[in-house]
Amino acid sequence: QVQLVESGGGLVQPGGSLRLSCAASGFAFSMYHMSWYRQAPGKERELVAGITSVGGSTNYAESVKGRFTISRDNASKTVYLQMNGLTPEDTAVYYCNAVSRVITSRVYWGQGTQVTVSS
Repeated sequence: QVQLVESGGGLVQPGGSLRLSCAASGFAFSMYHMSWYRQAPGKERELVAGITSVGGSTNYAESVKGRFTISRDNASKTVYLQMNGLTPEDTAVYYCNAVSRVITSRVYWGQGTQVTVSS
């Protein structure tokens, strides 16, 4: 049974930090590229950050470059998103995403974790 379980969301003041985690199970984690997406109310889901299956390459949305860092630990089958310098515009539900590097149509999503940035 494939599972992606996000955690670490919550309420934080502007300028604060949060670290999201996504624990994977039920598939060959090291064979999957991992990403974080987010969806704010009334907006489309957007890519925030991605990391290749062996962690050799990362990419970020322009809006989060220099503030967010994606990383992964293949031994523990976990992907992280360190978020610093949070602003109200970062408020959204954050989703973990997995895409097979071999069969790119094989895609998994987590259930999401809410991040709210407000004073």
